[in-house]
Amino acid sequence: MLSSPVNSSSYPLLLADIGGTNARFAIETAHTELQAVKVLPCAAYPSLEAALHSYLQDSASMAAGAGRVRHAGIAIANPVHGDQVRMTNHHWEFSISATRSQFGFERLNVVNDFTALALSLPHLQAHQYFQVGGKQPLAGSAIGLLGAGTGLGVSGLIPAGGKWLPLHSEGGHASFTPANTKEVAILEFAWREFPHVSAERLLSGPGLVLIYRALAELHQTAVPPLEAPDILQRGLHQQCAICVEVLACFCEMLGTMAANLAITLGARAGIYIGGGIVPRLGDYLLQSGFRARFEEKGRFRNYLAAIPVYVITEAYPALIGLSALHRQQPSE
Repeated sequence: MLSSPVNSSSYPLLLADIGGTNARFAIETAHTELQAVKVLPCAAYPSLEAALHSYLQDSASMAAGAGRVRHAGIAIANPVHGDQVRMTNHHWEFSISATRSQFGFERLNVVNDFTALALSLPHLQAHQYFQVGGKQPLAGSAIGLLGAGTGLGVSGLIPAGGKWLPLHSEGGHASFTPANTKEVAILEFAWREFPHVSAERLLSGPGLVLIYRALAELHQTAVPPLEAPDILQRGLHQQCAICVEVLACFCEMLGTMAANLAITLGARAGIYIGGGIVPRLGDYLLQSGFRARFEEKGRFRNYLAAIPVYVITEAYPALIGLSALHRQQPSE
């Protein structure tokens, strides 16, 4: 996929995947060779520039060639339109041109994180994902992508003349669609706090908390305040009945969202799921109602039953996508 060899002078190549919670950095020293991989908490730094400076001054980064970096790519959990970037789920904002100048980069690519993740999909190997139902991908069809973390990312790849074109989508902000009375009750609970309840409001880390609070009220049960990681762990280990129900609801809601994406794009080459939450579910997703909900589309049940769903287990897929983006661009 658009993967012409990159000139050796492009290395070392700085790669960064910036989410609402964590910033992941690496230096690619040769094709597919990632060195000095490091995850920094965004809250610990006042700006992207501060986090980037800290990473580049790290001893492991310096050993990987940080001092010689002239080309860089940043994937960020935010729409990228023009020079100024302001994050939706974090307070960082920056100018692409000013950052390029400040760090002396000859080339700086900045794209939405799910655009980068989409570009990685044709380069993933079988050990970097697992399949959740469906049959074989249909060659020549679109690929869908979504993933829940701090927010809900949506993208995809469209085949075009032997190449793949990534979608620059903000589909996570489409309105949430309930599929049963319980989900209607959760939506009504959310409406009391948000005039517009997007899919992201529920299919995300903060969404786990919102579902938890909604179900507690629905069952008239007093529960302690919990953050998303605790809800996830207690649900997986069956230590809290409400948390178990939260995960069940989350997986079914995700099934609806994935199916909507599949039929909207005609993504018969498969739906890929990334992000920080779903890969942590592991076998739980296979045992949940996700796949049944994915196929519950009435007359389109057979259409959806054939579409494979893959959960990405690779730790740094967006970095792979950034590298692919760099390779497909002509040398300057």
